[in-house]
Amino acid sequence: MNKDVLISWSGGKDSALALYEIQKSGEYGARALITTVTTDYDRVSMHGLRAGLIDSQSDSLGIPVEKIFITKDASNEEYETKLEEALLRYKDTGITKVVFGDLFLEDIKKYREKHMSKIGMECMFPLWKRDTKEARNLCILHKSNLNSA
Repeated sequence: MNKDVLISWSGGKDSALALYEIQKSGEYGARALITTVTTDYDRVSMHGLRAGLIDSQSDSLGIPVEKIFITKDASNEEYETKLEEALLRYKDTGITKVVFGDLFLEDIKKYREKHMSKIGMECMFPLWKRDTKEARNLCILHKSNLNSA
């Protein structure tokens, strides 16, 4: 039986590759995509993608999306509080791991680990220190497979 995890979802290739890696392992199943949306713009806070695109990705993947809404001038405290509220709801159902698509930024990794441990959750970084050429080639391979289907 797969263990449920949450996927930190920006809508970009790194979060998609992180999802792919945990699915490929056969050990984990994605319960939800977690994304932060700036309410004033209806866009993903991280990359500025329209929230509707995240909905389309969620539908295509068959994985529900949990949107965490923050204001355009949100403080880090607002962001952390709203993220914690959402994550704790999942923790109450037994989910204790969040998957991130980070590759290299040690300070971001440490921040995530500290923040997650504060609420009793663990981070998973399936792409950590991965060769970016390998990640790029994997994206190209999957795109060509989709185009030939």
